[in-house]
Amino acid sequence: MIDLHCHTLHSDGTDTSVRLALLADEAGLSALCLTDHDTLGGIPDFLAMQPHAKARLLVGTELSCRFLGQSLHVLGLLVDPGDARFQSRLTELRGRRDDRNRRMAVRLTELGFPMTLEDVQAEAETPLLSRVHFARALAAKGHVRHPQEAFERLIGDDGPGFVPREELSPSEAARWIREAGGVPVVAHPGRFAGGSFRWDEAMRDLQREGIEGLEGYYGEYRAAEQRYFVELGKRLDMVVTGGSDYHGANKPGIRLGVGRGGLKVPDGLLEALEEQQRRG
Repeated sequence: MIDLHCHTLHSDGTDTSVRLALLADEAGLSALCLTDHDTLGGIPDFLAMQPHAKARLLVGTELSCRFLGQSLHVLGLLVDPGDARFQSRLTELRGRRDDRNRRMAVRLTELGFPMTLEDVQAEAETPLLSRVHFARALAAKGHVRHPQEAFERLIGDDGPGFVPREELSPSEAARWIREAGGVPVVAHPGRFAGGSFRWDEAMRDLQREGIEGLEGYYGEYRAAEQRYFVELGKRLDMVVTGGSDYHGANKPGIRLGVGRGGLKVPDGLLEALEEQQRRG
């Protein structure tokens, strides 16, 4: 069993990279890929744990794109952490995120929910701030009862306090990932544009833009969703991957390797992923 999608406190998770490597063994995984948003910051400590871990520890990241007017996440699996150009590009993306965060703090204040970046930073353990940290800050200041309410009322994709950031096109993300030696894969397509969205044509469009795979197994899929996306990947001759999208305490109920309890990503998917990587 493998898990090719998880996060640490270097983006919007709560565990350290070292802790995640240890959890991989506790979960009985044969491989784990770390995929923090827009950063490889947790990778050095993660890979340093390899001599102490039975599971293979793999390198990845998760990039945000704009597709059909909405945010689409693309996993860059098996990227080269030593690729200087890719690291520079990730730095550029974090700059865009920082700009969005400044504007979102202003927007929330204008809406009557006073917020500073210092308030948000106080809820994060690394410099990379996400909406998870805004949600915590809103709860800490008493503007909402709990972080989930912040997403529901204010900072969800359609909320009055949400400010979008400049995002990549899928073709840009795919090119960046391939040039860094990795494989570009659509993350959790079942969460895009609502459950009724049909992916058949959309995934063909993304395939033409350079996307090479999709996440057919996911920690929050229903059984029917998993069957649909696994079959779609096979039908389009795309790489099928899978992961829990583990975030630690920021996603209660999602466990590494098994998601909400029923996830089981076959080991053989990693072999197919590595074959796709070799083909370039």
